[in-house]
Amino acid sequence: MSTEGQIPNLEQPPGPGKIIKVLGGVAMLSGLLVVLTYQLTLPTIMENRRIAREKAVLSVIPGATSFIEFMLSEHEGLIRVKADGSTKVPEGMVDPVYAGYDNAGQFMGVALEAGAQGYQDVVRTLYGYSPPCECIVGMTVLESKETPGLGDKVETDPDFIANFKALEAKLSGDKKALANPIETVKHGTKKHPWQIDAISGSTVTSNAIGKGLNNSAQRLLPLLRYHLDEFEIEQ
Repeated sequence: MSTEGQIPNLEQPPGPGKIIKVLGGVAMLSGLLVVLTYQLTLPTIMENRRIAREKAVLSVIPGATSFIEFMLSEHEGLIRVKADGSTKVPEGMVDPVYAGYDNAGQFMGVALEAGAQGYQDVVRTLYGYSPPCECIVGMTVLESKETPGLGDKVETDPDFIANFKALEAKLSGDKKALANPIETVKHGTKKHPWQIDAISGSTVTSNAIGKGLNNSAQRLLPLLRYHLDEFEIEQ
């Protein structure tokens, strides 16, 4: 084929430097968009978290219609969390404590967090504790990645949920630990009020919840007993 009369293509392909600049610009723009999206959606995310937390706390403390958030530190005791976010967080391990109150302002109990390794990941829970009966009076799952249809039964199975209407969590004579460790037992073999009747087919997740509650209660309830009077406050 004759090439006479055709104009040769003198355009050179872009060099590595130009490609790097273009890719760098695209990366910077993408990063900027991610940051802007996060900043724009952050208020909505925080509000949704607040609503979810409020719903969870009130669901595990029977009779409570409102709550006050505290921080519990082994060294600095109980610290009320200020609504403006200016509360100074003490050094060391600090645990959130949510004190629930009824419409008349009467203290109804506290909500505490727990967590232990499940089949897929850590199963995080929130449980309610009633000082008068020294028992756990409610439990809800905060975060779980367990197998759908199996592990998530702990959130819907009525028999399993019934374990936490009055799960014994009494302290020992020296008040330094639980008198009887909370434990999960095989479905249908529960004999004691501090035992959790597991769900058939969801034993791993059931065990994770029991282990998490025991670890949390063993550590936090002996500390809380020193501060129960502080929950009787003017709201």
